Amino acid sequence: MATFARSDQLLVIIDPAARETDGESVRIAKDVLSAGAAAKVCMPDGPEEFARVLSRRGSRRPVVVGDDGALVRAVTFLHRRRELADCVLAMVPVGGALGVAHALGVPTGAVAAARAVLDGVERRMDLLVDDSDGVVLGALRIPPLAAVAQVQVPLPAKGWLRPYQHLVRSLSARPAPAPAVPGPPARLRVEVDGETVVDLDQPVEGISVTPGGPDGLAEVEVRPLSVGAEATPVRAAGRTVTVAGADFRYRADVGVAGPVRRRTWRVVEGAWGLTVPGAG
Repeated sequence: MATFARSDQLLVIIDPAARETDGESVRIAKDVLSAGAAAKVCMPDGPEEFARVLSRRGSRRPVVVGDDGALVRAVTFLHRRRELADCVLAMVPVGGALGVAHALGVPTGAVAAARAVLDGVERRMDLLVDDSDGVVLGALRIPPLAAVAQVQVPLPAKGWLRPYQHLVRSLSARPAPAPAVPGPPARLRVEVDGETVVDLDQPVEGISVTPGGPDGLAEVEVRPLSVGAEATPVRAAGRTVTVAGADFRYRADVGVAGPVRRRTWRVVEGAWGLTVPGAG
C-alpha cells in the first residue's frame, strides 16, 4: 500500500448535495484538509461542473466530499476516460447514503475521514464493469421485477460539455427510492464464467454480486423462490457474471438501472485506488 505525505497537493471537490445536507461537516472537512496539506477547494454547482473540475485536476489528488453517489460519479467518470488506474481517490463521506463508502473502509465522521486523507494509505480495489461501461464499487443487487423504479433527470447541453453530454446525463440520474411493494418472482438465467448457475425454470427472489472476493473473483449469491421451507441460496464465484431473461432492473451501489434483458459484468482486479486509514 502506498502512503501519502502531507505535502501532497489535494483537489477537494465538495458535492453540492453535501453542502445542503450537512454544511457543518463540510466546513470541518475543509478546515482539516486545508490545515494539513496544500488544498485547492472546489464547490461545483452540479454534475457537469463536478466532471469538469475532476478532468482538470492535473497532478492534484482528488478528494470527494459527498455521499456514495458522488464517489460512484467520480469513479465512473475516471473509468470512462481510462484514467482510473493512475488516479488515487480519497473521500470524506457527507450526506445521506454512505453505506458503500463505509464498507470500503472510509471512516465515519468528517474529522476521522479527513485525517485518513492526509495520513492514510492507498488500497487497491476490485471493480465490476458491465457491457455498457457502467461500474459497481460495492454490490450489485437484482430484486424481484417491479420492485424498483428509476427516474432520469434530463440535463441541458452546454457548449464545452457537448462531447460529454451523454456521459454526464448518465452519471447524474438520481435513483428513486425502492417502493416497499414486492414484485413477482424473476425468472432469470445466471451464468458465472460461462457455467449456468440458475436457469429460467427456477424463479428467484434476488441475486447479489459483490467484487473483492478471494483471487480477484466476484462472489455471487442467488436466492431461489421459497415455497414452504426456506430455499438454500446458490453461491458461486467467478470473473464474469451474465444475467439474462425477461426485462429486469438492477441496483448498482446507490443507482437503479434498466430494464434490460441481458447484462454481463466482469471483475477488473485492482482497478482503482482509494485512500483509507493506515494499519497503525
